[in-house]
Amino acid sequence: MHARGTTTLRSVSDEVKNDAEKSAEHVIGVGPWEGELPTDEKYDPQLLAEGDRRNVADKYRYWTMDAIIADLDERRHDFHIAIENWQHDMNIGTVVRTANAFLAKEVHIIGRRRWNRRGAMVTDRYQHVRHHATVEEFVEWANNEGLAILGIDIFPDSVPLETYELPRNCVLVFGQEGPGLSPEVHAAARDTLSIEQFGSTRSINAASAAGIAMHAWVRRHVFGQKVS
Repeated sequence: MHARGTTTLRSVSDEVKNDAEKSAEHVIGVGPWEGELPTDEKYDPQLLAEGDRRNVADKYRYWTMDAIIADLDERRHDFHIAIENWQHDMNIGTVVRTANAFLAKEVHIIGRRRWNRRGAMVTDRYQHVRHHATVEEFVEWANNEGLAILGIDIFPDSVPLETYELPRNCVLVFGQEGPGLSPEVHAAARDTLSIEQFGSTRSINAASAAGIAMHAWVRRHVFGQKVS
């Protein structure tokens, strides 16, 4: 009995040790800077001293937020993202996070100024976000900037995103989860694009649709893939 009990205790101890090692392996970021400290102004003295656990790409470790934004601004793509915010849609944060991942020029919030930031995972700190109180205000801005307004939704007059020649300078607009694009945005859009589906559901999640549409732009204008 004693030997069996010892084995059990050892097994538990090993399991705890293994769990601790696994947890250490999954810690995000890096610890304090080792060696001679860099003097470049892009580095944050506090992060160098304490470590950088932010959700940023490895190339930006220890950089100040301003330095990261400045670097992103030199490489941002030519498409914008707009989201209607009439019902405080919880998908908005996720769309902002995806826009940051695909390096959208700007994200535009149409409607309520306050939006649900939880899904953004603080990526909105690195992404330019502009507010438009009304659809009319947004449309005027887009027209002045020479941007094609393209809605993403399912309407009788929607055309397939998969075979649409996305212009380089455009703003992709997404509606609320449920009601979709407002009639005002639908009327203002040069075209409304639909995403082909093959299952039983009528529509897909707004945040998922946004990711698909952004990636379609990237495939066309970053990788030069032609539509057929």
